[in-house]
Amino acid sequence: MKMSEGVEWGLHCCLALAWLGDDTAVPTATLAAAFDVPPHYLNKFLQALVRADILASSAGVKGGFRLAKRPEKITLLDVVTAIEGPEASFRCTEIRRRGAGVTARPSEFAMPCGIAIAMGRADAAWRRELAAQTVADLVKAAPPAGAERMRCWYAPRAR
Repeated sequence: MKMSEGVEWGLHCCLALAWLGDDTAVPTATLAAAFDVPPHYLNKFLQALVRADILASSAGVKGGFRLAKRPEKITLLDVVTAIEGPEASFRCTEIRRRGAGVTARPSEFAMPCGIAIAMGRADAAWRRELAAQTVADLVKAAPPAGAERMRCWYAPRAR
């Protein structure tokens, strides 16, 4: 399975915003500079997180992005779904019905094939694991130096 870089960027931005605090609104340009990514491209992912109620945005001189809810209420699956969409990672196109399958009895296709079932189970397990982890878990697992570095880096830019 391959996810876009937007998932990584979105998760890192959520983690940085959690470190900076509930009421800190951070402009796209500042977040982009913190991770050395293109601001215009990052903004696309940040807007997807706003539409999913993961981030909140405000306009104006002191505007930017902040977490819309507490870090323990934002799962990794929430972020992945906001960026990548809700579709399953595997899409069965029923190729078994084509080619040699054209001559099969319709009853052979009454149940999903073993491949679709196995891939569905794998997708469900992956989603369960992402749903079980939150941004708060990322905060706890990150080295304390990362949070302090982000706060120190951001402080002079917030003026």
